[in-house]
Amino acid sequence: MQFDVMRFPSYAFDPQTGVATFDYVLDGPEPLDFTETITFPVPAGRPVPDTFYRVLDLLHVVAGVSYYKVGAPPRVVAPVAVPAAAGSLFTAVYTHGLAEYAYRNQLAHVLDLTVEVPGVSGPAEPFDNAQGRPLSAVGGGKDSIVTLEILRSAGLDPVPFSVNPNPVIKAVNAASGLGALAARRQLDPRLFELNKAGALNGHIPVTAINSLIAIATAAWHGLGPVVMSNERSASDPNLIWNGHEINHQWSKGVVAEGLLRAAVTAHAGLTEPYFSLLRSLSELHIAQLFARHTAYDDVVTSCNKAFKLHDPTVRWCGDCPKCRFVFLAMAPAMDRARLTHIFGHDLFADPAQVPGFLELLGIDAHKPFECVGEVEESLVALAMLDDDAPVLVALRAAVPPQAWTEASRETVLAPGGETYVPEAYAKILDAAL
Repeated sequence: MQFDVMRFPSYAFDPQTGVATFDYVLDGPEPLDFTETITFPVPAGRPVPDTFYRVLDLLHVVAGVSYYKVGAPPRVVAPVAVPAAAGSLFTAVYTHGLAEYAYRNQLAHVLDLTVEVPGVSGPAEPFDNAQGRPLSAVGGGKDSIVTLEILRSAGLDPVPFSVNPNPVIKAVNAASGLGALAARRQLDPRLFELNKAGALNGHIPVTAINSLIAIATAAWHGLGPVVMSNERSASDPNLIWNGHEINHQWSKGVVAEGLLRAAVTAHAGLTEPYFSLLRSLSELHIAQLFARHTAYDDVVTSCNKAFKLHDPTVRWCGDCPKCRFVFLAMAPAMDRARLTHIFGHDLFADPAQVPGFLELLGIDAHKPFECVGEVEESLVALAMLDDDAPVLVALRAAVPPQAWTEASRETVLAPGGETYVPEAYAKILDAAL
């Protein structure tokens, strides 16, 4: 399928039902049109503020990556004039955010795309939302649980939030005892038909989409900033291709966070729209913080394969990069019996797991295209373990001597790096470490 340009004809919103519909067109000799539906939770008795609609302006374009990837046209034309910061976000989402898709499909032109905007508008009037209750994004994993508990301990009364919550996420929300909000995102069914027929497909920056859905929800409900749980290693690329970094987690990284914050502040006026509380921490450090909270042991999961099963009794597949990395990261922070209880089986006792763990350690392959930590984190976690489980013995034997010297426990476990955490929240985080 050949297309010349992607366009965004219109979007509509019904405040009575909370339903927003976003229209897209891939234009060319045989155009394709799509409509996506997002249903927001409706607050009782609250009018829809202008900030909400302005966030939808951004969401309309960013969510379009799901449809752009069907044909990857050389031009993308945004529907409305926006501040320069919003235009920068659009281009970054369609290039850096689709870099893994471009790499896997060998579409180098995607990396050099510039999203065209019909004009550059001035900044919106500022709206101070910094003091409102935080909306805390929950994905069901250890990171978002740590954030919820830090915010709760500080007396900030966080509101858990998710998009299309599955039984696992609902179980985590129930374990927290906090009243949650949720939105529903429904892709155009035609997209799945095209994928089955062999259309181009691949990874999209879904965190950027869900983040804007969360920000719009917070704006309508009169809440404060959206608090994410993206860690330091999310900014670490998997590989370099055609001179571009390819990062599976780009939209969870610090650059994407800064672009999204700037775009929302410029176009919607929110003074404190969005930040990641755990940005300065490694996955290994976050795992140590999670180990303090036993109430979630029977519900926590970070396995993407398990999410797709929609079966709350299967929380970890036990045979994917994510399962292996989280198992390795948690192992130094808790005894093996508790770890095995959480996962349902002991991955260190299964020699078939060795090749997958070697990928995490940067041996014989690049870091997997998954939401896993840096190679150095995996090496440090391995160095912190001293038992003779079969997998651990094999891994220690495979690690080159130089790799051990380059893996610094102090560096991995010390907070650091660029963050956008506001000062008040930074003090809360420091108190929790």
